Amino acid sequence: MEHLDVLVVGAGLSGVAAGHYLHERCPWASYAVLEARGAIGGTWDLFRYPGIRSDSDMFTLGYSFRPWDGDKAISDGASILRYIEEAAAASGVDARIRYHHRVVSAEWSSDEARWLVTAERVDTGETVRLTCGFLFACTGYYRYEHGYQPELPGTDRFRGTLVHPQAWPEDLDTRGKRVVVIGSGATAVTLVPALAETAAHVTMLQRSPTYIVSLPARDRLADLLRRTLPTRWSGPAVRWTKALTTQASYRLSRVRPQLVKRLLRAQLERQLPPGYDIDTHFTPRYDPWDQRLCVVPDGDLFAAIAAGRASVVTDRIATFTEEGIELRSGATLGADVVVTATGLDLVFLGGMSLVVDGEPVDPADRLTYRGMMLEGVPNLAVAIGYTNASWTLKAELICDYTCRVLTHLHRSGLRQCTPVDRGATTDRQPLLGLTSGYVQRAVDRFPKQGTRPPWLLHQSYLRDYREMRRAPVDDGSLVFSNRAPAPAAEAASR
Repeated sequence: MEHLDVLVVGAGLSGVAAGHYLHERCPWASYAVLEARGAIGGTWDLFRYPGIRSDSDMFTLGYSFRPWDGDKAISDGASILRYIEEAAAASGVDARIRYHHRVVSAEWSSDEARWLVTAERVDTGETVRLTCGFLFACTGYYRYEHGYQPELPGTDRFRGTLVHPQAWPEDLDTRGKRVVVIGSGATAVTLVPALAETAAHVTMLQRSPTYIVSLPARDRLADLLRRTLPTRWSGPAVRWTKALTTQASYRLSRVRPQLVKRLLRAQLERQLPPGYDIDTHFTPRYDPWDQRLCVVPDGDLFAAIAAGRASVVTDRIATFTEEGIELRSGATLGADVVVTATGLDLVFLGGMSLVVDGEPVDPADRLTYRGMMLEGVPNLAVAIGYTNASWTLKAELICDYTCRVLTHLHRSGLRQCTPVDRGATTDRQPLLGLTSGYVQRAVDRFPKQGTRPPWLLHQSYLRDYREMRRAPVDDGSLVFSNRAPAPAAEAASR
């Protein structure tokens, strides 16, 4: 049976970063990347709906080891996918990827100090088994097979086209058609202005509003730094500038929510038509960053509304009809195409099952160590990004920390590292601190965070950078053990 030092699961943004860090920091380690789909890129290959773009700036969503050099800070999906492919090729990660391998289970044996990993060949149905000393899950946290689809009454009566953005048909033509987009999150606010360019009219139908902020598609400060500084300095300078300003914005939202509400409203008043009903359509009931803010580049959503090409309706669905949607208010929306931008279906570890020394592991019962390892589960790291900043900022910190752990194991002759809660944590809280529906629907399936470091998630890049880059890995909570047995000849000579 094939054995690898490290097995990476997932060839998306995090998986490519993991491969790069292993190549650079642990050149002695053999590794492979198993990818369930037939292409690299993860999110940025899967989602193909119109207007797909980043929901945070590319200077922090991009890699520190390959600074983003595109013109736009908020970039389109095709450009991001090309960027990931180029990064994988430059690091040689693309040659380590094994496509169509969906990992279904992993069983740890302390006696052997290795994982037995079982994968299914999606293309052939074949079962593949291999072992590894360390498992690095870079699977993201949503289910790739399908998005969240709530029960919508009367959809069987609807004579038009009903589509979820996660399964966007290549041949869907919305030109000259009446389109209704159900939802108010990042996907909806991306779809509406893109579809409005050619559709007869696009209506965003929402149950309740979301905070939406307009940011320039091009970042003037980033452009200035890139023009004036050498390349080796401009990349880190831009990345840190964007990371710190994003963190400051988040902190201001938590400390002075009323001030941030006023600032967001002032922006809306400047970009929407005079007298627009902001209270109904763009004033949420929660505070900023209780849920993730949605970004629209150059206010494209507001421009489509001002031009009359798009509109927002805040109401609830009573039922679908043959010609569209009937609302609880009694109003009706005619539609040729309805897009259910109703959110994601979250799943932990890509749905794989875990067993440790014969005992099944329920991740929902475990704490997370530094947001990247599971309490009581040896030699497993999980790449989970920030909810209040770019995913890649935290994912790279996790890649770096994982390589430090692997190096410590390699140099010490030990084979096992296990996060152990020694009783300092008395309270368990949800891992993802958002009130968004897609998070709340999955809260009982995800691991928890504690109330004290290293079990507490900071959601702060500056603090995590200081702790994860400088703190020793053998900190007492991460227990190293299981020394490799001496070779038979050496043991006999003693």
